[in-house]
Amino acid sequence: MDLGLKGKIALVTGASRGLGFATARALAEEGVRLAINSRDMDQLSKAGDELAQLGGDVVSLPGDLTNPQQPGMLVGATMAIYGGIDLLFTNAGGPPPGAFEEIEEETWQHAIDLSFMSHVRLIREALPWLRKSDTPAVLTVTSISIKQPIPNLVLSNSIRAATAGLTKTLALELGPEGIRFNSILPSWTHTERVEQLLADRAKRKGTTPKEEIELQNAQSPLGRMGTPEEFGKAAAFLLSPAASYITGVMLSVDGGTYKGLF
Repeated sequence: MDLGLKGKIALVTGASRGLGFATARALAEEGVRLAINSRDMDQLSKAGDELAQLGGDVVSLPGDLTNPQQPGMLVGATMAIYGGIDLLFTNAGGPPPGAFEEIEEETWQHAIDLSFMSHVRLIREALPWLRKSDTPAVLTVTSISIKQPIPNLVLSNSIRAATAGLTKTLALELGPEGIRFNSILPSWTHTERVEQLLADRAKRKGTTPKEEIELQNAQSPLGRMGTPEEFGKAAAFLLSPAASYITGVMLSVDGGTYKGLF
């Protein structure tokens, strides 16, 4: 299937590793011109070099999305380099684990800036340019935890649900202008963040990370965690013109881990 992505311009945040990098790679393989962002400058440079080897245009834009000015700077830089934005993938590192009574208010506020306001600010800054595109699409990253809360992740469980509400609302508000908004709800996908979360869980339970990985694998009907590449392919499809009649969708990419009907 031709996804119709060749020559499109995408801003992909949180793209130095994990789900963001996998999405950037899937887009690059389809001929998308990329602006990628991460706060880790060294890792971002490595990611940019690897993506450039696929033969397309890639520009690396370092910056911390918890800084309220950063989204505007990223959008401005993308516009200055490419002259437009067709696709926006809003993604940032997840908040730390912890139970409700362990988390201070300052940590709550930082998590809100990281996992909710980063989406708000990026979308707000990009909207004037998305309106000029023939195929505008926005994809947010949330989590399966908005449907099925995950123990010891109260920050993620709470704040990512707000992003899902934002995504659905904007799909309704801006659908008449032809701008599509969707979200992917990944479950346990084998990334560095998941390894860190399972190591934290093992420490709390007195087990080992290997045991926790095996236990988590058993929660999926497929008997394993997902791969970043599997997430990236789903993301590329939802951002593409091939998904032109899909908007307002919260897509679970979870290997059947979520047990509910809706």
